[in-house]
Amino acid sequence: MSVNRVTTRTVPEEAEGVRAPLRGRDAELAFIEARLDALDRGEGGIIRVEGPVGIGRSRILAEAAAAARRRGTRVFEGAADPDEQFVPLGPLLDGLLSGEEPLSDAVRLRDLATTPGQRFWLLQELGDRLRETARNGPLLVVLDDLQWCDDLTLLTFNTLAAGLSSHAILWLVAVRGGSVPSGVRTTLDRIRQAGAHELALGALDDRATTRITEDVLGAAPDPDVLRLVRRAEGVPQLLIELLGSLREAVMIENGTAGLPAGPPAPRELPSVVRRLDQLSDEARELVRTAAAAGAPVTVALLAELLGRSPAALITAVRESLDADLLTESGDRLAFRHDLVREAVEAGLPLSLRQALRGQAAELPPGSAASSVEPPGPSAGREGADAAEAGTAGPGDAAEADRLRTAAAELAATAPGPAAERSLKALELTPADAPERPRVVAETIPLLWQTGRAAQARELGSSALAAGGLGPEDEARIRLALARLAVPFDFSEAVRQARAGSALPGIPVDVRGRLLAMLAVGLSMAGEHSAAEQVAAEAWETAAAAGDRSAEATLTTVRSAVSFHRMDLAEAFRQAERAAALADALGVSTSLWVPEALWHALLSNTTGRSAEALAAAEDGIRITREQGRTAATRMWLMTRSRILLEAGRLTDARADAEAASATTDDPGPGNLADVTLRYVMMRVALHTDDRRTARAYAAEARRMRSDGARVVRHFGSWMLALMADFEGRPDRAMAELDEVMTSPAADRPAYAGLVDPADAPVLVRLALRAGAHERAAQAVALAERLAVLNPHLTFLAATAAHARGLLDNDLAPLVRAVRLYEDCPRPLARASALEDAGRKLAATRKSEAVPYFDTALALYARAGAERDVARVRRRLRAAGVRRRPSTAGLSGAWPELTAAEIRVARLVAGGLTNQQVAEHLSLSPHTVSSHLRRTFTKLDITSRVELTRLAKHRDSGE
Repeated sequence: MSVNRVTTRTVPEEAEGVRAPLRGRDAELAFIEARLDALDRGEGGIIRVEGPVGIGRSRILAEAAAAARRRGTRVFEGAADPDEQFVPLGPLLDGLLSGEEPLSDAVRLRDLATTPGQRFWLLQELGDRLRETARNGPLLVVLDDLQWCDDLTLLTFNTLAAGLSSHAILWLVAVRGGSVPSGVRTTLDRIRQAGAHELALGALDDRATTRITEDVLGAAPDPDVLRLVRRAEGVPQLLIELLGSLREAVMIENGTAGLPAGPPAPRELPSVVRRLDQLSDEARELVRTAAAAGAPVTVALLAELLGRSPAALITAVRESLDADLLTESGDRLAFRHDLVREAVEAGLPLSLRQALRGQAAELPPGSAASSVEPPGPSAGREGADAAEAGTAGPGDAAEADRLRTAAAELAATAPGPAAERSLKALELTPADAPERPRVVAETIPLLWQTGRAAQARELGSSALAAGGLGPEDEARIRLALARLAVPFDFSEAVRQARAGSALPGIPVDVRGRLLAMLAVGLSMAGEHSAAEQVAAEAWETAAAAGDRSAEATLTTVRSAVSFHRMDLAEAFRQAERAAALADALGVSTSLWVPEALWHALLSNTTGRSAEALAAAEDGIRITREQGRTAATRMWLMTRSRILLEAGRLTDARADAEAASATTDDPGPGNLADVTLRYVMMRVALHTDDRRTARAYAAEARRMRSDGARVVRHFGSWMLALMADFEGRPDRAMAELDEVMTSPAADRPAYAGLVDPADAPVLVRLALRAGAHERAAQAVALAERLAVLNPHLTFLAATAAHARGLLDNDLAPLVRAVRLYEDCPRPLARASALEDAGRKLAATRKSEAVPYFDTALALYARAGAERDVARVRRRLRAAGVRRRPSTAGLSGAWPELTAAEIRVARLVAGGLTNQQVAEHLSLSPHTVSSHLRRTFTKLDITSRVELTRLAKHRDSGE
């Protein structure tokens, strides 16, 4: 007789450092091996690995890197982190410059990366190093979590991958599926167009799930265990964490893993805890409340439970969806996986769970807030997609109409979701459907507003190229493209608006809007006479149509015309009327940009810097809250100009860098030309940064050949300043030939200068070149402007300053100094003080010293190192030596500016970049720019070091 022995044991602990085999990815690994074979033959390329959270993207990348190393291929590995985006290019640089075999000359590359204004040179150097390294053997460059990369990393990756496509370099990047930032989406579109191979990771099949369960538990699972682990729905991360929570409950008997006491209670899962920690407080509270409600819930119910209005939850809902914790299921929010919901709920006290469920149950039956439905067998993406699209197949007109209506309703408060619905409506609309051109025209502005300008332009251009459009449909698409083109290509905006308005038989309201956009484009391009003529015709058409949006736009054009005529009182009156009209109508109806933006620029140009700065900060805050990426960037560009002229050079450069960090400019970027590129060059000249100044001088030469007159004028002025910086006054005058000899009717106010305070600069420059007639011309214009606008002290100050230089007369220079005291233009005031001191120093040195001292303090506070050095030389010539000033700097942080100190203290206090940005009303890119310079100045590389240093310095040790 035989006896069957029963052996029982618990699940063994996982051996430290031992990684379980990769299961269920044989096809993906085989594909990567094939691409590595091709790489060995000298064929580079790009592989994009995509999939939802927890699907195993990082594991695939690690296996690929290990396979490449086994072949002898050199591997560089980098990864982005949502909490570590403070150093632009950090993920890519860490991959290329760290590890066992970094790129050659890594120290120099890191120096370039942390030096302001060196992006162009860094790109060149990185390309050269990679090209040189690839000559010695194939390279694999791995970049994980592309969705968290900063814009500069995305731009650099895209540029290098395209520029090095003929070399034996394989780029392997991973990105989370679903919703990603607009810059990431643009990058993905571009590499797809460049022929990138795509690996979409799906859920594991049942066989792989069983094998992983056996790997982790050390025994074959019984049916009860299998039933439980299938709840992970084939997501490896959830599966592994679920198995980890089962270790104590599983018993292995005769080689089979079972649950003798039944399934354990749900527990918190590490990955879910990490994702919750990355949310804002408001989004975390919303997710936990949804978990406690226990089922798919409406936003109205969440608002009721949280004691807020549904509108107040827009940002938190969007953040929860972007984090891939929640998904839309029809008109409800559901958890991506029920295991995730249980893990979130497990972290809440039982009493709180019961209270929230009781509160939900007590809501009046039939109310919007009481709408809760039982969860189905799966709350995954497939269910959400089906609910979003309903049962509609491609071409279902009713579903497309529903989506278009939803997009129109969301456009004013949530343009991102509105754009997604409009795109889905477009997908459901057949190519030959008569309503398709109208859907295209509706989608273009939504894409542009949310930072997808290149995609928007491609959509419109493809529709026009396909042909077969009726006049009205073509006109609507050209109107959308004209609106899109205004920030990027003034001449293209004019071309599209002119072509659309000339089409026969189009509705009067469409023609009125096209004429309004034509007037805007002409005005921004510097064609003032033509803009005024078109605006007059557009007024009649808009009035006939009763179109208030066109009226707001045309009122802004009227303001610009008055500004050109030097009637600034009328310009302000019209600008205020335009802003009030636009505000009453709502930002989503604006035909081009927020009208308030022009009002801010006008305020700044006339010396009302505080008013302009307040408007810009409001604009940035509001558009960021609304998700209007394009408008936020335009406000950042505007604020960079305001900060420059307010003498805050560090902040101006930070805003300019933040606004320039984009991969989605469908054109030369004319608005960027006349704002951020101009700002970067002026900052470089004030700070004696010759290399950056030369790089932007190259941009100015490109601007000189632009189709828009105003862009050519800006380019000419920038090149003149550069020539003067290099000690070539004759060349500087030659650069201004076109500007100062163009017809007076179309010459921008101030003879091509971009700011009234530049009149003294031009006079000084012309006198050095012996061009007395041009100096007199500049003075005459400055004085005429001041006479026409006697209520603006700033204009009187610049006129007196310019006159004093031309006549070499101390009296108007001293008058200018006195007038500047009431103007928030410290650099202009310092320049007048310096000129007055220079005049006095010729005969009365002792009287010149106070003027030089005040100018020195103003320059030092602004961070204008070149100007500081020049005034120090003047003081030494007067027999006075001054120690380096610390005006505007903190005793505990002498290396940092005030703006950098504010950011550093908040970061040291534990705030994320996003939280710092919200606290200071800055963009995350501006925070990143400040932090990058802070790290460079303090010679540190992490937040931990910054926190440690802050404690040390603040304690006075």
